Amino acid sequence: MALISVNSLSFAYRDRRVLHGVTFSVDAGEVLGLVGPNGCGKTTLIRCVDGMLSPDGGTVMLDKREIRTMHRREVARAMAYVPQSAGNRTGATVFETVLMGRRPYLNWTVNRTDEEKVIAALDLLDLGDLALRNVAELSGGERQRVMIARALVQETGVILLDEPTSNLDVCHQMGVMEVLRGLAGEKGLAVVIALHDLNLAATYCHRLMVMKAGAVYGYGAPEEVLTEEMLRAVYGIEAVVKRDLSAPYMVPVRPGHLRGGA
Repeated sequence: MALISVNSLSFAYRDRRVLHGVTFSVDAGEVLGLVGPNGCGKTTLIRCVDGMLSPDGGTVMLDKREIRTMHRREVARAMAYVPQSAGNRTGATVFETVLMGRRPYLNWTVNRTDEEKVIAALDLLDLGDLALRNVAELSGGERQRVMIARALVQETGVILLDEPTSNLDVCHQMGVMEVLRGLAGEKGLAVVIALHDLNLAATYCHRLMVMKAGAVYGYGAPEEVLTEEMLRAVYGIEAVVKRDLSAPYMVPVRPGHLRGGA
């Protein structure tokens, strides 16, 4: 069952068209990876799906309800968003920042259940020892994991993440992706992740959607989408795609514009 369905979504910044009729859906328990070169529209698409930007065409259905008909508090209880930049929330501790993810459920007080959910999310993302640290004192990668923990305590059915692994070392990249894929399966979440690392995406995502110039170029299982032809057409590189592991992986050879050179 699709928890989120996007149909013919279009968006423009004034006279610059950014998205062209994008259509996709994500089922419960599924991780969808959005991939494509810089400027292809991944971040704009995520912001349109979340409701931060208003598309000029198409629909976003959140569990069979059109998102623009929903109150913002309803959306926050159904969908969480992790931005590309973790920010520098000076004055707030890690615990306080993650606790903000409980805002859609809070009235005037924080109860023990809210605190326990925060502690569990911190432990899950290896942040327990940093709970009382000021977020401004953390590294970029640590702040990114804090924002992911904040999204998890929001307890939504859909999670949107914009390049959540960009500031992480390889160990934490794998750890975060394993957590997200595991939660998708265990809790029936629909997870949408914009990624630059194609090998990471192919390893942890059930399906990939390749974007080029604001449109969908390819959509399907990693072994169907990650091809040498796609890498040439979308990324402009010559690469070899290996298929001797559980997931396909690509080995870049040279930029496409150097093809035929020395």
